[in-house]
Amino acid sequence: MKVDQVKYAARFEGVSGSAIREIFKLLARPGMISFAGGNPSESALPDGEMAQIAAEVLRSDGKRILQYGATEGYPPFVETLRTYVQAHFGVDMSANGVLPTTGSTQGMQLLLSALIDPGDTILVENPTFLGNMQSMRLFRANLVPVESDSEGMDPVDLERKIVRHHPKMIYTIPTFQNPTGCTLGLERRKTIAALAEKYGVVVAEDDPYHDLRYVGEELPTIKSFDREGWVVFLGSFSKVISPGLRVGFLVAEPGILRKCVIAKQGSDLHTGLLNQAMCDEYIRRGWLEKHVAGILGDYAAQLNTMLDALQGMKTVASYTRPEGGLFIFASLEKGLNATELLARAVEKGVAYVPGTHFYPEGGHENTFRLNFSKSTPDEIIRGMRLLEETFGRA
Repeated sequence: MKVDQVKYAARFEGVSGSAIREIFKLLARPGMISFAGGNPSESALPDGEMAQIAAEVLRSDGKRILQYGATEGYPPFVETLRTYVQAHFGVDMSANGVLPTTGSTQGMQLLLSALIDPGDTILVENPTFLGNMQSMRLFRANLVPVESDSEGMDPVDLERKIVRHHPKMIYTIPTFQNPTGCTLGLERRKTIAALAEKYGVVVAEDDPYHDLRYVGEELPTIKSFDREGWVVFLGSFSKVISPGLRVGFLVAEPGILRKCVIAKQGSDLHTGLLNQAMCDEYIRRGWLEKHVAGILGDYAAQLNTMLDALQGMKTVASYTRPEGGLFIFASLEKGLNATELLARAVEKGVAYVPGTHFYPEGGHENTFRLNFSKSTPDEIIRGMRLLEETFGRA
């Protein structure tokens, strides 16, 4: 029997690979300007400092770091995380625990493992992050979009769909959302926490872009309004230290946290101890706060350069104006198809992600997502001119 007759798990039915990862295969050409990913700037990666820290933590605690470790995390890092989460995100850590994860992506997968059976409903923003949509579909969840605007989920539509669909989970990226860059308003944050408690629904609050604010006032987390433990907070150091280290964390009440620990035991046993130790030392030395402060100015300049370019593009009907994060979401005039135009853009030497991939029910073919953090202002100017040529000749 030929191997192409192998019977794959039913969970893969209707689930394709990441659209962004597929686009990456088109970008190997030298000189390609990519607005498609979500990578930090090369200048924002503290390679020198991390090289120093890696050597020092191995000298001071190398035997423990190079050995197997507890699933619950490298003890010094867990101690640091508890203090960091309470002070930085306003979360009551006397009522919650924290679990180091291999990126916040794994945190989401652990939460899905703990909660979701085939057919369970998850309410998501419309649009939302396609990577976690893919994970939800692998767990065979029923994804129901909630109408969203520049302030995030519409609370009226959210409650309506809670009552109608009896969801197991609500998934939201409240701060500088991927893909839109929009931020959930303060009153909506309070409302989501209240609705979770009222109806007994777990909220997965995914907040990897929290520190990348360039203008405006910081908003409290949904988790900070959580009185009964219905909100699970997912955080990450990928956007502020290094995506390659794959260090994130999950904050939850003890019962949910324990299920996630058990799921992690069957996944990767524990997140790399060297990576945890490096992040721990980086935070303890006060370098993280200084590093973030140092990268915000460049990111703000890149964002503003892209916004200025969008303002002059005649075929762009609308676009978001984020106060932070890494993304802008835009729509073309009616009749233009951003999905079909991608191939032409790549031929010219520039790439983006068609917006349709971020919508649970598809459609919205005239939308697209742009990332500004990976490109210099000069590259952004050149790339946006190429996009204007592409869209203008459609």
